[in-house]
Amino acid sequence: MGSEGEEEKKRKMDSFFSFFRSRKDILSTLKTLKKQFRYRMLVPMVDVVFADVAQPDQARIVGINAASFLKNGGAFVISIKASCIDSTAAPEAVFAREVKKLVELQLKPKEQVTLEPYERDHAVVVGVFRPPPKAAK
Repeated sequence: MGSEGEEEKKRKMDSFFSFFRSRKDILSTLKTLKKQFRYRMLVPMVDVVFADVAQPDQARIVGINAASFLKNGGAFVISIKASCIDSTAAPEAVFAREVKKLVELQLKPKEQVTLEPYERDHAVVVGVFRPPPKAAK
């Protein structure tokens, strides 16, 4: 990317951070998703974790961050880009494997939606972390 592209990227990031600085109820954690121990003591427990990290181990990253920051019964939203995880497998198979990993990490998926036709091979999964036990009837 040339210097013009770098300037555009810098301008967008400055705008992005200005937005987050103006909000007291949103915390952005860029570049540290895999190192949450660096800022865990600075962040209170939260109601929602949103992840759009496009990493091969993104389910694990969401699980670790949920365990560190998400209240029991809190919600999670994860955007899964199949080609970032396994470009040789069918997207549906990748989504199913990622959902299975989420369940193993005490995340209970409630809904999965593909983003076709807007984004190819993407899905969003919404669910609950450590849902409370169901009351006896």
